[in-house]
Amino acid sequence: QVQLVESGGGLVQPGGSLRLSCAASGRTFSSYAMGWFRQAPGKEREFIAAINWGGGTTYYAASVKGRFTISRDNAKNTVYLQMNSLKPEDTAVYYCAASPRINPFTATLGDSYDYWGQGTQVTVSS
Repeated sequence: QVQLVESGGGLVQPGGSLRLSCAASGRTFSSYAMGWFRQAPGKEREFIAAINWGGGTTYYAASVKGRFTISRDNAKNTVYLQMNSLKPEDTAVYYCAASPRINPFTATLGDSYDYWGQGTQVTVSS
């Protein structure tokens, strides 16, 4: 069993930045691929970014590529999402998730992830 806890959300102005963190429990964090998803009110959950076990392979949704960066620190059992140039349409609850493995065909699919955090709210508004 893995527990995931997101933090770092909040209110930010358009064009601003936030850094989300996801802390994982247990001793096996480094063996998991990690992903970030978000869900806005009235909209379906969408894939944002993912990173493999070693941190050398990343995947991004087209809507955030070039603005968001996913990274991980296995020594701290933590995955990060650096969000720059934020837009109002980025407003959502952001969730982190863990998967035993990912590949280009499965990284974007929520069903590929076995464990989920509780989410952290990101609001982009003037």
